[in-house]
Amino acid sequence: MSEGHLTVAALQMQVEDDRDRNLDRVEDMVRAAAAAGARLVLPQELFELPYFCKDQDPAWFETARPFRDNPAIIRMQALAAELGVVIPVSFFERAGPAFFNSLAMIDADGRVLGLYRKSHIPDGPGYQEKFYFSPGDTGFMVFDTAIGRVGAAICWDQWFPEAARSMALMGADILLYPTAIGSEPQAPDWDSRDHWRRVMQGHAAANIVPVVATNRVGTEVGREATLTFYGSSFVTDATGGIVAEAGRTGDAVVVAEIDLAAARALRASWGLFRDRRPDLYGAVATLDGGIGGKRGG
Repeated sequence: MSEGHLTVAALQMQVEDDRDRNLDRVEDMVRAAAAAGARLVLPQELFELPYFCKDQDPAWFETARPFRDNPAIIRMQALAAELGVVIPVSFFERAGPAFFNSLAMIDADGRVLGLYRKSHIPDGPGYQEKFYFSPGDTGFMVFDTAIGRVGAAICWDQWFPEAARSMALMGADILLYPTAIGSEPQAPDWDSRDHWRRVMQGHAAANIVPVVATNRVGTEVGREATLTFYGSSFVTDATGGIVAEAGRTGDAVVVAEIDLAAARALRASWGLFRDRRPDLYGAVATLDGGIGGKRGG
């Protein structure tokens, strides 16, 4: 690998109703990615368990675990240190009386660099996350890792350009999006796969930052809804072009080489950040575009 180049991997798998088995499979896939040269390996969102947000079932709260002394994080710390890879770990967090959809960033030496809690929480048929998760209180996070500055957000966060731009402004060299998305129970003929991809390709292009996105596969049956996840995990270059991808079905380890040094040079020279006008963007910090304020409230 030449200077400035980084090999990354996105993991895609069908999740079973067996926490230990899922962790075993993630470990096997991380090892395969590392053997292929990856130094950053991204598992999918909430990979320890089925996507329980299909239903509103209080029993799932018993599966949440704290950030500290979390067995899954501890296991991935040991794996990261052994293989010398960065592993962001998505997990269902219990924090006192609160619950979050969270991500622990594990550096290549096994240290946990910090915690990100999902900022945007969706609510709709099959994706009833507001029942389980409070909105994250960490703000957007960028972590200084062995392979560069890494921005990480979670699933629904990926639809918001403000999140991607915030992480880019904070110095992210690469953006990561672990995900769980698929069919829409209320609209079975609606396929959002291409839209899902294009919005993140746009984040890459607008910020000149490569993106890695993971998703699960398979059909998961709940009491209230059944979801078929469409996989299609991918890696982009800094202009949003897809350089590696998985199919809609089947487990996959998607490996790609990206050039972080070239992306940094392009960001500096292209002028997108030089020519920004933050003084004109006040409407973005309001819910209604500032209309209410203009009318006197």
